Amino acid sequence: MSFAKNLFSNRHYQFCVFQLIFWLGLMVVTFFSLTLWYNTAEPAHIVHTTLQAVLGAAVSFPLRNFYTWLWDKPPLSRITLTLLMVSVSSAVWTALRMVTFIWIVQEEKNLWQDFGGWYFGGFFIFFCWTALYYGVKYYHLMQLEHRKVVETEAQVHREHNKRLEAEAVAREAQLKMLRYQLNPHFLFNTLNAIYALIRMKDNKTAQTMVQQLSRFLRYSLDNDPSHRVSLEQELEALMLYLEIEQTRFGDRLKLDIQVSDDAKTACIPSLLLQPLAENAIKYAISQSEHGGTIGVKADVSDEVLHIEVWDDGPGLNVDQEQLLQGRGVGLRNTLDRLATLYGDQQQVDLRETDSGGLTIMMRFPFEPESETEELDSQIA
Repeated sequence: MSFAKNLFSNRHYQFCVFQLIFWLGLMVVTFFSLTLWYNTAEPAHIVHTTLQAVLGAAVSFPLRNFYTWLWDKPPLSRITLTLLMVSVSSAVWTALRMVTFIWIVQEEKNLWQDFGGWYFGGFFIFFCWTALYYGVKYYHLMQLEHRKVVETEAQVHREHNKRLEAEAVAREAQLKMLRYQLNPHFLFNTLNAIYALIRMKDNKTAQTMVQQLSRFLRYSLDNDPSHRVSLEQELEALMLYLEIEQTRFGDRLKLDIQVSDDAKTACIPSLLLQPLAENAIKYAISQSEHGGTIGVKADVSDEVLHIEVWDDGPGLNVDQEQLLQGRGVGLRNTLDRLATLYGDQQQVDLRETDSGGLTIMMRFPFEPESETEELDSQIA
């Protein structure tokens, strides 16, 4: 079992088996086609037939290293040096065969005058050996290329399945986020703010807030969660939500958006930032009498997109695990979506700043909008 395993995985084992089969086959063919044909089936001739096969294996063994060294040479050099090595090896093997034949058989006539005939047979045999060796080597190369193609196809299939899984998780996360966004608390506060504006006869501001709420809800409901959008589009959607909150909180809510031009072209999962901003509104801005600031910072470095969503609220009163369990519906959805889409290539950290407040830092591969659109069209 171990030998069979090594035979299929170890090139040295395969070469040894190749040598054994070739020279053993030559010995058998020589015995039936020459020794028996010329009625010389005597012990001396049988010994010589066996010995010349052993000598052929010994002479041909170094050819493997030479041909391996020759493999990456230009075609013309490879052909020329191969023929030269076949000629030299054939000459050496022919001389050894003739010397051993004279010694074993005790040939009395001058056998060296037949060197040309012996050499022709030796050249033909070593030429066939070389052709078979190169043929096996090319076969291994083709097998290797085939395995690479199969592995590439399997990788594409895995990525396709991963994309389908990501789309399914994204749809589920989208439903969760919609429930989270449309929870009674959010609608209650927004509608109460609109009602208060109407009571104060500030109809213009109330109408503006209704329009903002309508635009945000339309975006949330119409956006396809299976597709990614550019960070610039995501910021526009985030501003639809923050405009509503700014109408509610007035000067108590300040914004700080710092996004580089390169980062704006990056594709990210849709509605990625809104749940994080809503967490900041709920647990930072609304808890402070003087309000606070929500910031978004994004940049690209070494083909990695860095996004930070931060606030200057009271920070973390609990550890990260308790945060995810207690108030992290939107945050958990964000972590799940990034993990499904990017696997080990993504990282999310929660950090409390020295001046107070919470910073959520996300890192995942930078994918320009044009490349992602092309990938989406190929998968579709």
